Amino acid sequence: MKFIEHVEGGGPDSLTISNTDIPELKPNHVLVKVAYFGINRADTLQRQGKYPAPPHESKILGLEVSGEITAIHDEQSAPHNVKLGHEVFGLVAGGGYAEYVLINTEHVMVVPENISLAQAAGIAECFLTAYQALFIESNLLPKQHVLIHAGASGVGLAAIQLAKLHRAFIATTASSESKLALCNKLGADLLINYKHQDFFKEIKGNWQGCDLVVDFIGGDYLNRNLQLLNTDGSILYLAMLAGRYADGLDMALLLGKRANIKGSTLRNRSNIYKTQLIKKFTKAHLADFSNGSLTSIIDTEYSAAKLAEAHQRMENNDTQGKLVVGW
Repeated sequence: MKFIEHVEGGGPDSLTISNTDIPELKPNHVLVKVAYFGINRADTLQRQGKYPAPPHESKILGLEVSGEITAIHDEQSAPHNVKLGHEVFGLVAGGGYAEYVLINTEHVMVVPENISLAQAAGIAECFLTAYQALFIESNLLPKQHVLIHAGASGVGLAAIQLAKLHRAFIATTASSESKLALCNKLGADLLINYKHQDFFKEIKGNWQGCDLVVDFIGGDYLNRNLQLLNTDGSILYLAMLAGRYADGLDMALLLGKRANIKGSTLRNRSNIYKTQLIKKFTKAHLADFSNGSLTSIIDTEYSAAKLAEAHQRMENNDTQGKLVVGW
């Protein structure tokens, strides 16, 4: 089969199409012929040598795919609703940048009606991460106020849609008016261009504060997030785009507001955790893609030969939604 080979520490141009063996089927897994795979920032970080694959997982890049089930192992630990020939999408801890990939049987979802395989390839990582952030790691309630940084990212756009479905008030930050317009279309109430506006001043000028902040930035955002947080509010960190360290934490703010600051990842979670997360998300929201309440926002579909361009755009923060690649 074809797969995308990468040079650890290399740039986008180091990505090349190579050949390897089709993965050997193993218990509790299905083999999926990949139609599309999604691009995530974790992929670019792994290529750069900054985010290695978890132990015992494929070293091939790629965390989410869509495609067709071509084989199912006879040994399954639990009943499942997928069959040969089903079009599915799902979550993997590695191996997605290939023509075939093994997926835990309980980590695949049947593609909803009215959704293309390209759109399905952009659902798993961003919507599961957003659902986890808002309702598993946090407890966002109707009419609460949430600030979602990087609103035009894949996870940001998913979080805006999910928060709106749960009748929350949503503020978001982005770097351009076109990105903010997309956020507004999907349900964001308060739009902040962080290149020209101070998100702390904008939120304090319009709201009293926030009950939840979902942040990908870190750095000096930490204390500013704390300053606008309501008492007993939460800040959830999903990434550290401003760097590994955030100096000068204001402990008086932290204690005075009884703030809860958490960090969260998805890739290195246990299979049991991922299974429960997928079951909860499927029950709560998978049908919403068919009825139009949720939308997989695809910025661009690329061919595998153009993957370097997709990685470069991701690193330049030049996206509005998901980048997906088809074979």
